[in-house]
Amino acid sequence: MKRTIRDQSLIVAVAAVVFFSNLGAPRLWDRDEPRNAGCAVEMLQRGDWVVPMFNAELRTHKPVLLYWLMMTAYEVFGVNEFAARFWSALLGIGTALATYHIGRRLFHAEVGLWGGLILATSLMFVVASRAATPDSVLIFFSTMPILVYVLSTFKPRTSDEAADAVLELKEPGRYFPASWPVACLMYGLMGVAILAKGPVGLVLPTAVIGMFLLIVRLPDVSDQVPASNPSLRRIGPLLSMLRPFAPLHFLRTCLVMRPLTAVAVALAVALPWYIWVGLRTDGAWLQGFFLEHNVGRAMNSMEGHGGGPWYYPVAVIIGFFPWSLLLTPMIIGLVSRIRHGDPWRLGYLLLACWVGVYIGLFTLAGTKLPSYVTPMYPALAMATACFVFHWTRGSAVARASWTRSAMITLSLVGLVMLVAVPIAAGRFLPGEEWLGAVGLVPLVGGAVGYLLLKNGRVPATARLFTATAVAFTTLLFGFVTVRVDRHREFDVLLETAQADGGAAQLSSFGCHEPSWVFYAGQPIYEYGRYEPGDAVAFLKAQEKGFVITTDARFETLRPILPADVDVLASTPYFLKKSNLVLVGRLPGRAQTAENSARPVVKRASFEESSRR
Repeated sequence: MKRTIRDQSLIVAVAAVVFFSNLGAPRLWDRDEPRNAGCAVEMLQRGDWVVPMFNAELRTHKPVLLYWLMMTAYEVFGVNEFAARFWSALLGIGTALATYHIGRRLFHAEVGLWGGLILATSLMFVVASRAATPDSVLIFFSTMPILVYVLSTFKPRTSDEAADAVLELKEPGRYFPASWPVACLMYGLMGVAILAKGPVGLVLPTAVIGMFLLIVRLPDVSDQVPASNPSLRRIGPLLSMLRPFAPLHFLRTCLVMRPLTAVAVALAVALPWYIWVGLRTDGAWLQGFFLEHNVGRAMNSMEGHGGGPWYYPVAVIIGFFPWSLLLTPMIIGLVSRIRHGDPWRLGYLLLACWVGVYIGLFTLAGTKLPSYVTPMYPALAMATACFVFHWTRGSAVARASWTRSAMITLSLVGLVMLVAVPIAAGRFLPGEEWLGAVGLVPLVGGAVGYLLLKNGRVPATARLFTATAVAFTTLLFGFVTVRVDRHREFDVLLETAQADGGAAQLSSFGCHEPSWVFYAGQPIYEYGRYEPGDAVAFLKAQEKGFVITTDARFETLRPILPADVDVLASTPYFLKKSNLVLVGRLPGRAQTAENSARPVVKRASFEESSRR
């Protein structure tokens, strides 16, 4: 018990440092963060806990759970960046703890500790845990059902149990919990995940457990193909891979998983809100979410987010950094231990299914984003933790040269940062060239780690690697992002528009960022690049009307602007080559009769926008 408390305390401490350091200091990053945070603000202002709206338009991108969580945080902390990101960070810590308990049950307490620390310091998971997006919520509620499954299926480990003790089932031959309440809890958590991000909250965790069952419940028959038949011998490996999907075996496995219970419980949790929002919006939300953002993204590459079969392997190499430097020896060890009947074989198989299901299914989807596979990061962290466990005990399968190469690569990454970051900062973030010094962390960590390995001090190397990961992710997300945020100067335009008091009415022409809506605290109507006449009509009709556009787009407006309208303020467009300008009526200029006669351009009503 003391060890468990100590291990969990260490994980919470590390994760809290990485996730909460300056969490509310940077402003919301375009585009998803302000959309989600702004949607929760608009729902809170309307006192509406059912219909998601952003910029006075129906928001069909995601279900409601994230907005509910943000609204509770706003009530406690106020409407600010910290509150918008609070639940993501808190649930990130929860997922790290869940990873610890899964690793502790499947393998060893030390594996669980390494797994929690590895997860909490991998780049993409840190992004999810520090962002006002539904990713951290989905990861948590996708991991918890697997934790419930593991705890209810496999025997507990004892504190004095040997490191190579065989992983055993609670009931011999039973790979799925017999308890109906346990199944209800598992599928109920998946129902909450459906409220976080849709059907994937049920489909993917179920597919992970189902794939595992399809493999471990295979009949004990020989895979050998008669040597007298060369044709069959050549396709033998393929037949072996297809055995889990034999129709009868597949059907029996599905029945074991209580499919009716799964559907009934998950829908009992999630369906009431889906029905309610459907009724409130005359089906518009359901149509937009399921047809466009589920079926559409699965079938087509949307918003330019496509990629080939190597998309997710590359995304994992970047997103799981710095621990991705150990992926090769980890995979070598994982495959070898599964093939040779390791005592932890069942645990390894579950992790392999976990990773394989997410990468396999999302590789088939048309739209691809690195965040789509982050719910498999707990499995990656545990698999890497198993390698670190064996590595520090001198029982790793892979050659030692792989870990030495990892240290060298870590130093090279730091060296590249020392050179490349100042060059990039000089172009896009003047005055921040010193940020390249963050590269010293991986540079020094890799170099010292290599020297420790040469002296045979493997446990010290593993601890140093972890400290490097903690320092690197904390500096990168807790401090570098704050400095980068200083170069986002939209507030100059907003302050100018609101300088003389009153209700400024804002619109944009040819450019639009959701963060403008959040920080303006009001809807900003967007005129497309082919609507200059409408943008000018808006300026003529509104006494305190302003248009945000770029300096290049302003040249399109200039010939048709009235004499009393011009550029009032200008600021660099963040990470772009153009400037943003605020166009409005010059101070002290009277509105002409021609201008005042123009009709007012109004926002589309909810009914109109929901049908759009």
